[in-house]
Amino acid sequence: MVKLKIDNHEVEVPAGTSVLDAARSVQIEIPTLCNHPDVDPSAGCGMCIVRINGRIIRSCCTPVSEGMEVITTDAELFETRRMVLKLILSNHPSSCLSCARSGACELQEMANTFNITDAPLPNLTKRYDIDDSTKAVVLDNSKCILCGRCVEVCQNQQNIWALSYLHRGLATRITPANGINLADSPCIKCGQCSAHCPTGAIVEYDDTAKVWEMLRNPDLYTIVQIAPAVRVAIGEEFGFEFGANLTGKTYAALRRMGFDKVFDTNFGADLTIIEEATEFVRRFTKEPESLPMFTSCCPAWVDMLEKFNSDMIPNFSTCKSPHEMVGAMAKTYFADKAGIDPAKIRVVSVMPCTAKKWEISRSEDMKSSGYQDVDVSITTRELAKMIKQAGIDFRNIKEEQADSPLGEYSGAATIFGTTGGVMTAALRTAYFYITGKELAQPEFKDIEGLEGVKETKVTINGAEVRIAVAHGVGNVEKILNRIREAKANGEELPYHFVEVMACRGGCVAGGGQPRVIGGEYAKPYGITDHIRQLRANGLFTEDEKATNRVSHHNKSIQSLYDEYIGKPGGEKAHHLLHTHYTPRNMYK
Repeated sequence: MVKLKIDNHEVEVPAGTSVLDAARSVQIEIPTLCNHPDVDPSAGCGMCIVRINGRIIRSCCTPVSEGMEVITTDAELFETRRMVLKLILSNHPSSCLSCARSGACELQEMANTFNITDAPLPNLTKRYDIDDSTKAVVLDNSKCILCGRCVEVCQNQQNIWALSYLHRGLATRITPANGINLADSPCIKCGQCSAHCPTGAIVEYDDTAKVWEMLRNPDLYTIVQIAPAVRVAIGEEFGFEFGANLTGKTYAALRRMGFDKVFDTNFGADLTIIEEATEFVRRFTKEPESLPMFTSCCPAWVDMLEKFNSDMIPNFSTCKSPHEMVGAMAKTYFADKAGIDPAKIRVVSVMPCTAKKWEISRSEDMKSSGYQDVDVSITTRELAKMIKQAGIDFRNIKEEQADSPLGEYSGAATIFGTTGGVMTAALRTAYFYITGKELAQPEFKDIEGLEGVKETKVTINGAEVRIAVAHGVGNVEKILNRIREAKANGEELPYHFVEVMACRGGCVAGGGQPRVIGGEYAKPYGITDHIRQLRANGLFTEDEKATNRVSHHNKSIQSLYDEYIGKPGGEKAHHLLHTHYTPRNMYK
């Protein structure tokens, strides 16, 4: 432990703590635009300067030392920070009114805090072509402040290396190597660059106008579904506490917006579990050479598989993701029951994810209904924008229920939105399929939480099933390397079943979730592990309170198989609910 003084407060913190974090430990917020708890400090913005023993130093990258005396603010520091901000703003467009981040921009908030209301310096903003090539995330270098968060997240947390610095000095910009488009880069569209960007330099590809156009067309029948993670994050856009589960209010708002049917992706999660558990049981009991099996719900992970790990394609579950299954069922099963021409049906998915925008057209398998199964995928942020555009009082709207037949779901489906949740749900049903009995203890605490790689073992009919869960795709390399090494050496497989989610914490912290720049756990840098855990808790709580906690007891799912699909894993199920993968080898 190290003792020091910060603004005459006696502080004691562990050795190695930065001055910035030491100040936060005594409720002193030093301004910063580049620091974020998910990434290593870059000291790029220069806003976090403090006076240490008389010298002005950047606090984010300076470790504490014994007897250090820190002054976090005085007249000179204040004016220096204002000048730093003015310099940043002189190289930034003043187009706040037309920027997607207006009102939720850290630079804008900082300028307001320091009362910078004019443009005192000549504007040197460079105009760059906007890169919207992925149709998932949009890169606008004109709005970049070179804080480096996106680079740190992409390279060091995700290990994708789609983004890096190009050129030097005033010509520096952040882009894929050699200035190529994101679509031609290693980018997997996870959107974590967007989630960590403090400005509007990286945002989601906006599809809200397309959705409004569908809703205004009287000849179309519009269907909407919401993902598990959306319900515990949407409220943050309207002042609710972190992790508040607002499923009923979200249904009600969507009906007010004009959707003809409000379904739930959780139904698709239960359907996914029926197919995925069936597939795992077949592999585990009859085809051990096809193990381990990887989950396939995360499109960014699918993209990464096809680009970098195509040797693992035989081990990938062929199940589509839940929202794609709902889309296929909406334009086949539901269309038949309701007597609606599927050519007139439009399906909108509300997802916590930017990669879902890519997934809806990733292959011909996404047209298993004869049409594109999901027409548009919007993020939680886009839905919040649309609710506000519609003038809906979200805080006071009364809760409503989802529509049948694609609205019923189990507690197992709800936890799909957090790391460990898909695995837990699948094991509950796989155990039942093998033994004919329900798991006495339906939770697996060893695979909950935010450790990057989590492992556990489950005994089913005397056989040991070895489990691994990874979140943040940078962590999956550890698992893949262990599997490859075991296979190469003819050793026993370290795992039989592996869950992967591309984003840290899982879908609750997806690239399309609300960016929070205020509040008890968020200020000043947006999402933290504490917020990730609060959102996850909102899902786990719903599961714990659910009357039905297993997918195979969902009566609407049972009716779907009895009336339309036939047996799980059968021919019709494979046509509508499964996919295949294509190697697109790209080396980092």
